[in-house]
Amino acid sequence: MKNSIVAKSIVFALALMSGTVSIFGQAAVPFITISPDSRANGMGETGTGLGDNIYATHWNVGGLGFQVPATTKSNDKKVALAYAKWLPQFNADLFYAHAAYSQYVPSLEGTINANFMLMNLGEFKRTDFSGKVLNTFRSFEYALGVGYGTLIADDIGAGFQIKYIESNLGAPVNAQGTGTGDGIGRSLAFDLGMLWRPTDLDLFGLDLGDKFGLGFNLANIGPKVTYINVSDPLPTTLRIGTAVTVLEDEFNKLTFAFDMAKLLVRRDSLVNDPIPTSFVTAWERGGIETSFGVEYWYEQVVALRGGYFSEPASIGNRKFFTVGTGIRYDVFNLDFSFVIPTEENHPLGNTMRFSLIGNIP
Repeated sequence: MKNSIVAKSIVFALALMSGTVSIFGQAAVPFITISPDSRANGMGETGTGLGDNIYATHWNVGGLGFQVPATTKSNDKKVALAYAKWLPQFNADLFYAHAAYSQYVPSLEGTINANFMLMNLGEFKRTDFSGKVLNTFRSFEYALGVGYGTLIADDIGAGFQIKYIESNLGAPVNAQGTGTGDGIGRSLAFDLGMLWRPTDLDLFGLDLGDKFGLGFNLANIGPKVTYINVSDPLPTTLRIGTAVTVLEDEFNKLTFAFDMAKLLVRRDSLVNDPIPTSFVTAWERGGIETSFGVEYWYEQVVALRGGYFSEPASIGNRKFFTVGTGIRYDVFNLDFSFVIPTEENHPLGNTMRFSLIGNIP
């Protein structure tokens, strides 16, 4: 099989796996829409109104602004690792990995975050037209991001992130010159986010001060990715979300969250709108993803989570439940989530995700 055929097969698998991009062929590098946060995964893919941990760079980079240590003279440092064997129903050699580091910097009056994500697509054989194997190669995609968030008001956090993205779908050129290098695409992107978390809010007689969050995040804004002579847009996505804690005492904490997401891409056989035109024309087709989640903590030690994700048939018709749990011990948080599709033999069925957050003394 030729490299172009291999690349198309890989892209099709990525289109199936994406948490945001469901219309095959609309956008490139859908792996950057996959959440690394098992906590948010267990809550039905919600997090825009929360943004309260190191994974805020995915859900709402504005959430970094609220990650201030007890004393602003100290450097609050965290590291995170996440892993998932991807599309287990395919029995393929696919996995997703993510690593991140964040630190509050007093001189910048904000938190910086560096993160790296990798999608391993497995090993492939490059053949000629007769079927003779010429060589083997591994396909993978990765992104490296750097973000910053700060408080622009007592109850508003704002942030941005810059990302370098590289997609290696074809055989690279090697020392023997047997590779073609025609399956490599690169791009730069940036994200913008804001989170409102009021310290004093009375709504319908309920005191929601420090219990309510409302946020938006515009992610993956950047130039198109080009493979050979074909250019595909990045999966630019607008997210709006809210979260509210309805119960919090010495032993219990109960939080509900709701997110909406819209892919701001319009591309088909006739149209391939550039940014910012696509910010308007994308609303002429497709639909909006919705997700709902709940989280319960007992003594801030053990957490139980559940959620539901849904999208209209016009953009993929994916519907699934999620469940998850979390354990907090000393300086570590360990989270686990599991996807339960509403239909049998779904590609995302039996997907388990793990993530770990550690505080550095």
